[in-house]
Amino acid sequence: MSKKVLVVGGVAGGASAAARLRRISEEDQIIVFEKGPHVSFSNCCLPYHLSGMIQNAEDLVLMCPELFKTQYNIDVRTQNEVVSIDRKAKEVVVKKVDTGEEYRESYDKLVLSPGGKPIVPPIPGIDKVKTYTIRNVVDIDKLAKAIKTDGVKNVSVIGGGFIGIETVENLKEAGYNVTLVEAMPQILRILDSDMVQILHKELIDHGVNLVLDDKVTSFEEDTIVLESGKKVDADVVVLAIGVSPETDLAKGAQLEIGKTGAIKVDQNYRTVDRDIYAVGDAIEVYSYLFNDYFKLPLAGPAQKQARGVADHINGMKIDNRGYIGSSILKVFDYNAASTGMTADFIKARNLNIDFDYVRVIPGDKVGLMPTAKSLHFKLIYEVPTGKILGAQAIGKGNVDKRIDVIATVIKFGGTIRDLQDLELCYAPPFGTAKDVVNFAGYVATNRLHDVFKQVGVADMRDLVDKGAAIFDVREEDEYALSHIKGAKNIPLSQLRDRIDEFPKDRNIYLHCRSGQRSYNATLALQNLGFKRVYNVSGGFMGISFHEYYHDKATGREPIVTDYNFD
Repeated sequence: MSKKVLVVGGVAGGASAAARLRRISEEDQIIVFEKGPHVSFSNCCLPYHLSGMIQNAEDLVLMCPELFKTQYNIDVRTQNEVVSIDRKAKEVVVKKVDTGEEYRESYDKLVLSPGGKPIVPPIPGIDKVKTYTIRNVVDIDKLAKAIKTDGVKNVSVIGGGFIGIETVENLKEAGYNVTLVEAMPQILRILDSDMVQILHKELIDHGVNLVLDDKVTSFEEDTIVLESGKKVDADVVVLAIGVSPETDLAKGAQLEIGKTGAIKVDQNYRTVDRDIYAVGDAIEVYSYLFNDYFKLPLAGPAQKQARGVADHINGMKIDNRGYIGSSILKVFDYNAASTGMTADFIKARNLNIDFDYVRVIPGDKVGLMPTAKSLHFKLIYEVPTGKILGAQAIGKGNVDKRIDVIATVIKFGGTIRDLQDLELCYAPPFGTAKDVVNFAGYVATNRLHDVFKQVGVADMRDLVDKGAAIFDVREEDEYALSHIKGAKNIPLSQLRDRIDEFPKDRNIYLHCRSGQRSYNATLALQNLGFKRVYNVSGGFMGISFHEYYHDKATGREPIVTDYNFD
């Protein structure tokens, strides 16, 4: 028997659900309602129109209603807004945006994919600046035209999440003076604070006025006023503070809202009403890593959910294993990717998880290759099981495949020991014989077995201030270029001949460029009877990246004679 299925929302979740519904059944009547003028557009590509990488706003539209009709026999009604749901009658009330006319449409099954709406807080004086948000093609077209207005030079972006960072990059590429304001101490909460400093440096190196840990309190005429008292000139302001789930329809229909403020659904993405489903940015999903619900506004999960809903509507079983959250973005010359949980997240949520981490900086390819770049990689795992909880990778080369490998291992319940055993593709232009993820697995297993002790780059300033016994095991020419103030240089090549220079009654902290030579030095000292030896995870390069932004932003005295980022 044929069914009538209505879909509310026509971007990633809604369009995917409708297409999958049609692929399963040719008999069903499928109607998609989209209150905007476009359906099935590339949401994630929107900021790239600002720099001209995507020249025409119309190119962001992937499918039009006519193509949906001819290719899929799906009735797509743009500029038709579903304003309420009558669950008892199994009807929706639809308003035509251009005329205000309302009509009712019945359904057998209803799929909600309304997405998320940009957060626009009631900041005093907001009418005194030209503000824009980014949600759809219309929004980005308006913003693109606004910045091309005569006299526009200074553009400010409020919010350091995905959309905010991508907007900043593209505005800078287009030649504007760009300020990024983030109320938190860092951008991109998908990264730990020690890792994200690499991107803070990248932003300011490209001329972005980066303002962290300072929130907007009010606006004056073409001016942003910050809590610190600072003022920022702004001909145009982009509000990229975040998105909140679009739940008005669900609330109006008395569907259950979850603990996160998003729509609550079961394992089949069905709401409390057995005939109403919900997917995408509007719902909360389950994490089996920390056994709780969270919001995951990403296109990939939305499309998987949409497929599951279409399957379930047609009597097929869904394999819902929960979500871990995997993402990547480009920040000028760097690529940054993350999967699973960060160490900062575990601490902030006070999760009852005993964990440790390793941070390594190997090359992403064989060093002889001219395209080889350093890859900053952090792996977080559970103690004592070795279960992988998350990973982050930042570099100028290929980071996505490394994080994809970790995401796959997490999904299969793998441990750090599995990383050692992975057989991955190798040729000098693509990677190394012992890949980054293999390398991280070896180091993490050594940590788990208490082969060596470590401290992180975030610990170094305090250790320097306390006059700790810090030893630089790089070669003399490297030390001469730049080093930690107060650190003593005993190169690894001279270590065994100068063993008497290491104290036996104090903690010893060893570092090199990336942490690998100092690891070898750590083991050598331990084998020679030293018990209180610590390797500095991340090495001098990691220390330089970690200190740079805060030194420049606050004017504090550096703990290094100079920075070294290579």
